[in-house]
Amino acid sequence: MTEELDLLKKAWKKDAHSYEQVTENQIYKMIHKRSSSIVKWILMISIAELILWAGIGLFTVDDNYLKTLEMYHIDSLFKVLTVINYVIVFFFIYVFYKNFRTISTTDTVKKLMRSIIKTRKTVQYYIWYNLGMFALIFIIVVISQITYDPNINSVLENAKDSNPQAFWIVIGLTYFVLFAVTFGLFWLFYRLVYGFLMRRLYKNYEELKKMDF
Repeated sequence: MTEELDLLKKAWKKDAHSYEQVTENQIYKMIHKRSSSIVKWILMISIAELILWAGIGLFTVDDNYLKTLEMYHIDSLFKVLTVINYVIVFFFIYVFYKNFRTISTTDTVKKLMRSIIKTRKTVQYYIWYNLGMFALIFIIVVISQITYDPNINSVLENAKDSNPQAFWIVIGLTYFVLFAVTFGLFWLFYRLVYGFLMRRLYKNYEELKKMDF
């Protein structure tokens, strides 16, 4: 579709008088269709992501997991966070669906441009929400683990008599590396998947800005 759009633009520049009325509409329709398709993919990927994480949670939550949460005294907190997370993610999916419907039914260039900008902002908020929620959960787990995990407490007691500063440095570096690697993988996933779609959507926006309607 990009090649067809480029050919139309070249033809338009070659003979503005004979192509102006036709190619303006054709180019707009192509950008409109392409933008609608991109937002549809965003919607589908967000739904697939929700199903994936729900499936992982369904198969990984067992008695040992629940007992661990109870030992860390965060079982009730995690239930609340889970509910809040699902509510917010469903809200984002609903907004993605609304954006898709809006772009699909838009009939003017200015409205399409506004819809593209709104969609890009929504995706950015969605990405930062997910990364922020991951960081919050990670911090909660780390604090609870250091506070309540008997194995870590035992090591901490032994370290008091030897070198407690070295112990905390090792613990800090371990958790930092774990967080950086995991956070980086999540960021890379969102950058590759949603970032690719957002770049294509922004390219459509730039094409629309060049059109004189």
